Amino acid sequence: MGELASRSQLRMDFVRAAAVLIPAVLLLGFLSGRTVPSGEQNGWYAALAKPDFTPPGWAFPVVWSVLYVMLGLAIAMIVSARGARLRGLGAALFVAQLAGNLAWTPLFFGAHRVDAAFLLIVAILGLSVLATIVFAQIRRAAAWLMVPYMAWLCLAAALNWEIGRLNPDAERVVQAPVASQMIR
Repeated sequence: MGELASRSQLRMDFVRAAAVLIPAVLLLGFLSGRTVPSGEQNGWYAALAKPDFTPPGWAFPVVWSVLYVMLGLAIAMIVSARGARLRGLGAALFVAQLAGNLAWTPLFFGAHRVDAAFLLIVAILGLSVLATIVFAQIRRAAAWLMVPYMAWLCLAAALNWEIGRLNPDAERVVQAPVASQMIR
């Protein structure tokens, strides 16, 4: 069994990894976004003052969907890199940053913890940078797939920071009551 894998075997390893990991990352991102109402569907968030550079609401699900597909491709490249010395470290860093990413939405939109969410996004960004550095030593394309994600994290961190600055009492903001459809 000391044979080297053929190019077609390596390609199939990647295809299998991508077929599992892209949908898995996309699904996890979707589920994280569904744990609590987010965006303008969240009454608390809708009541907050937001910076002028806040993207339109429709942009978030579109951008996150594309980014999650790119993240799935990146980790598939790493997982399928047979014999790569840093493969385990790269995968561990990826999983750690993804876990933080998935926890951010419930922390920010659900718990209304703007300051804690900012610290978390900074940690996510740091772990993503480390993962990207490791990815670059395994598969450069995987590292490049992480770059748009890190750019979006920078924007998200800036939004998080500004929302905290514009709403110093954000944790105590009460969402507007939902109008009842009941007829008396």
